[in-house]
Amino acid sequence: MIDIFNHSFLKYLLFGSLYFSEGLNKIIAVIILPIYFLEKGVSPEIITLVIGLSAMPMVIKFVWGGIVDFFNKFGRKKFIFFGGIMSVVSLLTLAFIDPGIALIPFAIFETVCWIGVGFLDVSTDAWAIEISKEVERGKINGFMYGGLNAGMAIGAVTFPLLAKNYSYSAVFIGSAFLIFLIIIFPIFIKERVVIEKSKKIGKLILGEFKKKTTIVVTFFAITFALSSGMLLFIAPLYMDINLKLDLTQIGFITLVFTITTAIGSMVGGMIADKWGRKKTLTTIIILSTTFCILLIFSNDWQKFLIMYGIIGFLQGGYYTTALALFMDTTNPKIAATEFSIFTSLGNFGNIGIASISGALFAMFSFNHIFLYSAWLFGPVLLIIYFIK
Repeated sequence: MIDIFNHSFLKYLLFGSLYFSEGLNKIIAVIILPIYFLEKGVSPEIITLVIGLSAMPMVIKFVWGGIVDFFNKFGRKKFIFFGGIMSVVSLLTLAFIDPGIALIPFAIFETVCWIGVGFLDVSTDAWAIEISKEVERGKINGFMYGGLNAGMAIGAVTFPLLAKNYSYSAVFIGSAFLIFLIIIFPIFIKERVVIEKSKKIGKLILGEFKKKTTIVVTFFAITFALSSGMLLFIAPLYMDINLKLDLTQIGFITLVFTITTAIGSMVGGMIADKWGRKKTLTTIIILSTTFCILLIFSNDWQKFLIMYGIIGFLQGGYYTTALALFMDTTNPKIAATEFSIFTSLGNFGNIGIASISGALFAMFSFNHIFLYSAWLFGPVLLIIYFIK
């Protein structure tokens, strides 16, 4: 067994690789499923609704976090492996379901896949909180969010090629294989299990959420990801419907977005550790608002590529800093539960608004969606002012 405390770089490699596996699942939801469903004759409003509802397990991550903390005597890595296997089996099953014929069964197994991702996610976060110090959490979150976007980048390049040259089934099988290889890594890492018996989880949670800072951070968690959620499924649909790009071209632009996001997460993590959370978040929000507005002028793929890439860079730093703030606020004794409550609320806003973005597009236009994504940063900026 490898003692991660004697090999500090492995700490970053471990958490980055686990989030890499999440990135593979996310890129399937972001660019593969929307285009796959379009080819099967599903309307944009149904596409965003189905994909959004399937990802709802990430909105109730506090449930999976509560389970992980309740059974903390088993440690974190067993739940990482359990969640990874659930995701792998679900992806293999999706390879044999045609959403054009059986959309509901497809959505059910996609939901099960996200439950697996939820267990993997909260267990990884809890493990990271337990073995990290506050001064390094910005960098750790940089590697984690960077790993997620590296997974998305690899998927953005390879998955469209697999779908175009072979089939969409090959995408699901290929991603399942990669995820299986990744979740084997933690098995060889020595885990120092910390068992908290002094207080019940519920009592600790109530105590934490009576604190003023925790309450303000909770409101921040609800609102911070609304803007990115507005663009989540709309961006690939915009590239397909308005810019008339094919799947591989959409994959290329998404690749640039994920690369810039990964770079931004690394840079943002270091800046957040140096400047502090509030100053970093405020600066990034002001810049992000500007470039979301500029998306309305991206009427060709070159302009869209530039604007979308810059937004990706800013989003990377923004998410990394926000997650570091959540870790700073979290009590390590209930790391999986409390941190997952914050991220669940963030996912609720992100996935919830992404689910209705197709309906908003049907009612208005892509330009309206871009302007709404900029406007949604306003309430976040106000909440940040009150965080101590």
